[in-house]
Amino acid sequence: MSKEGKYLVYCLEIYRREKHLTGRQAIELFKRYGIADYIMSCYDALHTTSWQYAVEDIDLFIEARQAT
Repeated sequence: MSKEGKYLVYCLEIYRREKHLTGRQAIELFKRYGIADYIMSCYDALHTTSWQYAVEDIDLFIEARQAT
């Protein structure tokens, strides 16, 4: 697995844990809003941040997608 893929799994797991979601719920959320593509495309910037920032960034990404 690529380093980007590993980071995507990491983000999925920390987001799932912090939001008290099941694995299935987290995966569906990531699919619905295209979060995986976002994380993979921004890997270079995101992987240097804290897990708290990653969770907040995912929340902001979802909010922006919901507004459109």
